[in-house]
Amino acid sequence: MPDPAATLANLPTTVHELRSTVAGDGTVTLAIHETDVPAPGPDEVVVRIEAAPINPSDLGMLFAGADPESATSVGTADLPAVRATIPSGTSGLAGRLGRPMPTGNEGGGTVVAVGDSDAARALDGKVVGFLSGTAYAEYRTVNVASCLPMHDGTTAEEAAACFVNPLTALGMVETMKLEGHTGLVHTVGASNLGQMLDRICRADGVPLVNIVRRPEHVDLLTAEGAEHVVDSSADSFFDDLLDALRATGATIAFDAIGGGHLASTLLTAMEKVASEGDQFSRYGSDTHKQVYVYGGLDRGPTTLDRTFGMSWSIGGWLLTPFLGRIGHEGATRLRTRVADEISTTFASGYGMRLSLADAVDPEQVRRYGRVATGDKALITPHA
Repeated sequence: MPDPAATLANLPTTVHELRSTVAGDGTVTLAIHETDVPAPGPDEVVVRIEAAPINPSDLGMLFAGADPESATSVGTADLPAVRATIPSGTSGLAGRLGRPMPTGNEGGGTVVAVGDSDAARALDGKVVGFLSGTAYAEYRTVNVASCLPMHDGTTAEEAAACFVNPLTALGMVETMKLEGHTGLVHTVGASNLGQMLDRICRADGVPLVNIVRRPEHVDLLTAEGAEHVVDSSADSFFDDLLDALRATGATIAFDAIGGGHLASTLLTAMEKVASEGDQFSRYGSDTHKQVYVYGGLDRGPTTLDRTFGMSWSIGGWLLTPFLGRIGHEGATRLRTRVADEISTTFASGYGMRLSLADAVDPEQVRRYGRVATGDKALITPHA
């Protein structure tokens, strides 16, 4: 059995982490801070973090809605930082004012110190993915329940994105089944998450409509084997969407855009297909149509034109409440599948790898703040 005291003694006394602070003047500062590594409790482990992705959901904590183009260097040579302006001001951010907040939803690395419980000791030396909200750091002490141990041969980079996107993609399919739908629609289909979802649906025989925003994204997905890919920038978008809905029977959509008319367009198209051949009713078809907004790439208002009858719903969808809905057994089943398929179904691609110092470089902030498909950032704290 490993000796927890001996392994802890080999750790550095202070490490670096990224913290985000919102100020009352309408700015946010992302800075490198020094911190210590707490000794692990009985059910905790210390992870040497080797990789942590920047997901779209991380940007809200990193920059609180600030404009990446306004990023400027601040801080010192030893502890650099970047500051940006929040165009909408600090309304709704009162709980963050003046508080340096840790960042990073998930990461991957090697367990280098363990608590004295059997569960903690079992992870000693293992590569794990973990969910913490504090992943942009060199080391972290986390509970074993937050860790997903990987099979031998899995790299920390592969493990780094094992929670947010994989479980979200699986959760979409599970939600579809739980609510009685038989096919689904997903926007930003060429994203890392979108590609995972397409692989899941093809493997599980689930009809899927992938909506993308550029012709090259159509090519990317069709080359991977996707059957129904619709380009929202094309003049024929609505007609193409109708054809895909007819082919799949999809009546539930997961929308990462949030703002604008897209959710309304999806409901309208679903209603048009559902009511084809039916006798006219001023209330529309009896087919229930559901759109879940799970992201906010467009932070503007969600506009509904109400051209889709009366049998419809629109709401928010988040991973954590969904996992609570399916319970421990259901969540364990999904986590097991992720670990088994982390290098295939749930593989992630990255366009840039950043050190902690790179992550507070204004030029890099402007790049990863754009959330461009194919240019996802991975923080490598020990690079």
